[in-house]
Amino acid sequence: MILPNPLARRLFLHLHALAEPPTGPAKGEALLALIDRLGFVQIDSISTVARAHHMILFARRQAYRPEALDRLLAQRHLFEHWTHDAAVIPARFFPFWHHRFRRDRPRLLARWRGWQREGFEEQFDAVLARIAESGPVSAAEVGEEEERGTGGWWDWHPSKAALEYLWRVGELSITRRDSFRKVYDLTSRVIPSGWLAMDPGDAATIHWACSEALDRLGFATSGELAAFWAAASPAEAQAWCHDALARGEIVEVRVEGADGSLRRSYARPEVAALAEAAPDPSPRLRILSPFDPVLRDRARAERLFGFRYRIEVFVPEAKRTYGYYVFPILEGDRLIGRIDMRAHRESGSLRVRALWPEAGVRLGSRRLGRLGAELDRLAQFAGCDQVKFEPDWLRETLPEGSVAGD
Repeated sequence: MILPNPLARRLFLHLHALAEPPTGPAKGEALLALIDRLGFVQIDSISTVARAHHMILFARRQAYRPEALDRLLAQRHLFEHWTHDAAVIPARFFPFWHHRFRRDRPRLLARWRGWQREGFEEQFDAVLARIAESGPVSAAEVGEEEERGTGGWWDWHPSKAALEYLWRVGELSITRRDSFRKVYDLTSRVIPSGWLAMDPGDAATIHWACSEALDRLGFATSGELAAFWAAASPAEAQAWCHDALARGEIVEVRVEGADGSLRRSYARPEVAALAEAAPDPSPRLRILSPFDPVLRDRARAERLFGFRYRIEVFVPEAKRTYGYYVFPILEGDRLIGRIDMRAHRESGSLRVRALWPEAGVRLGSRRLGRLGAELDRLAQFAGCDQVKFEPDWLRETLPEGSVAGD
């Protein structure tokens, strides 16, 4: 069976809550249901406009405000841990993280012994004892007598490394963030007891990870299933696909890319009907975070939408093609361009430095009007009351394949 590209895009955007208009309630149970539908929401510290997790949710529900996410975390409906990266995750999924804790304990210890400063292992008991006796701590509140590093992202003092390791293996959890700084507590005091006590075991976790990933992606290779939660290894995902095919739970399909090429993937037997029943994507123009779920797998997004995107945060400024942190623009089922902008809250302005349309995209008056309306909404969300454009903000389309970065 061949899944044509328009149907593949429609299904993928629907499953990622980007086909319907970005309206409706965006707090409490409705917000939790949205995050559950996505599976998780990636966290990132960069805030040129707003942090990634907030922009991901705002793109789907423009009534969303960050306080609603904070409340769900405080009420323990969500927890923070690792998928392919740091993320907020529905608490009901916590039982499946026991597999990750068992797997990562020896892996991380072996790797960190060659990466972190000496002495972090010796701090495990002391850190746990201090938190048990005195309550939650941040990295700034432990290891007071230890030599601090140069301030680099990964130059941690031993007690900070101990906190991070104990979090990664499940002995500690993040109870809250203060100015985005992690505050750690004992997992038994953070995760609701019912979810904490459940451990489905490794085999059930692999089945859950692959099956739930497929239902959120719509179609996928075994490698894409493995990468979604980063819970199953590529070999485990491949074995699951083999067994699920034999059971009739999935079928092989060939998914048409934006360039007409076909890629062998797996899907549910009813994938064609699901794609046909999915709504036509809303023509509403939206500005996406670089870490939006539809873009987190850069290669998949390029195959499906013909949109090559790389983030250039770690590229020296003189070598950047577009900019430090450039936002993709979605219109209907197309990624039509990318925009470089920054919120200057001290002056109350969202400043647009540049916009590059994709090849074949004409920025006529109606499209520019929709862009202006979306920028106004985003400015308000980011705490700004006006949008300002640099004189040369509208740029020419760059040659295909010219993107630097990751």
